Amino acid sequence: MAFIPNSEAERQEMLNAIGIGAFEDLLDIPESLRFQGELKLPEPLSEMEVTAHMDALSRENKNSSDNVCFLGGGAYDHYIPAAVKHILLRSEFYTAYTPYQPEVAQGTLQAIYEYQTMICELTGMAVANASMYDGGSALAEACLLAAGHKRRNKIVVCGTLHPNYLQIIRTYCSGRGIEVVTVPRKGGVTDMNALEAAADNDTAAVVVQHPNYLGALEDVDAVSQIATSNDALLISSNDPISLALLKPPGEYGVDIATGEGQSLGNSMSLGGPYLGIFAATKELVRKIPGRIVGQSVDQNGQRGFVLTLQTREQHIRREKATSNICTNQGLNALAATVYMSLMGKDGLPHIANLALQKSHYLAAKIAEIDGFGLKFETHFFKEFVVRSEKPVEQVLDYLKSRNVFGGVPLLRYDHELSDSFLVAVTEKRTKAELDYFVNCLKEL
Repeated sequence: MAFIPNSEAERQEMLNAIGIGAFEDLLDIPESLRFQGELKLPEPLSEMEVTAHMDALSRENKNSSDNVCFLGGGAYDHYIPAAVKHILLRSEFYTAYTPYQPEVAQGTLQAIYEYQTMICELTGMAVANASMYDGGSALAEACLLAAGHKRRNKIVVCGTLHPNYLQIIRTYCSGRGIEVVTVPRKGGVTDMNALEAAADNDTAAVVVQHPNYLGALEDVDAVSQIATSNDALLISSNDPISLALLKPPGEYGVDIATGEGQSLGNSMSLGGPYLGIFAATKELVRKIPGRIVGQSVDQNGQRGFVLTLQTREQHIRREKATSNICTNQGLNALAATVYMSLMGKDGLPHIANLALQKSHYLAAKIAEIDGFGLKFETHFFKEFVVRSEKPVEQVLDYLKSRNVFGGVPLLRYDHELSDSFLVAVTEKRTKAELDYFVNCLKEL
């Protein structure tokens, strides 16, 4: 039982026992960085008063339920059918953890198995794992896999990759001594000449995002050819909704397909938790991080599900593990599974087509407004970059005052795009909302 000191004398006795004179001696924080004043905390409140106070604070926020949302850049305001949350709230699922014992976890294992199967069908890849933390970490894990598989220490990344994903890749690779080379963009897409010059026989993998962070569609066949000519793996990061219309990565030579699964039935949730999509060729199945659920039969010949491949450090010797991924984001993967089941093979293309058509309608309207235009002349799926003659922050602040989340300012990522912001359009946006957005810009 732990000893809890109740008096100053007892506290000092404990400090003396470990050879220090004051609690501050345990801190490794420079004196200049320590807070010297008094915390401005309110007087003690009752539970009812605290609830009222927190409720008042929450009303100061603006959310996508009360505003028209055109935010994108990795998190999207797609419609989530009510059945998704209803199933997620079943206690059998939301209390479930790692299914170590298959005899008591058949429901969880089957849900993960169905998720893997759907991801394989969506990406055109041979195998998929039971999901990762998010799209960025899934992509970084793919880079580590490629470096280990090819025994090379160079990753070439198309410069139109999500800036946050690039930062995660650099973080993952820094401790392994893996060089990360970024290829510049040209007109909203990857500069193919620069990519060809950067890739060589020391390259473990080429990384491309399609559609890319700026919403544009890359020439993935050309990227694939460059990777193949240098005997490097091709790693892609894809919007799963786009795969209902675009050619899946398995059809243009991708070895590892990753992506952010938030758009598949998961809410934006202030940035997480999300789930990372990770699918690969059969050749790489034993090097995939995380775990894979497989289908088998029991001693009575009845169908059952088990953890077939478990390559994390908790299951095998630490030095032999492929990664230390410690969760399968099971509840988020279940949301994606339910969502894809509800949408089906007809529903997903319909949703993707709605986003495609509505985004192009809005882009065409914005291009007609004085002082605004499209930054790049490229093909895109559901996101595009708007150029503004007025300061971007001023534009977005005005839109916010009109209950519109207008987009993501790109200055925070690229100084060359200081006059631009990224706009995303999902199937949720109505024609009235699109026209309202256009009218607000015209007012400026």
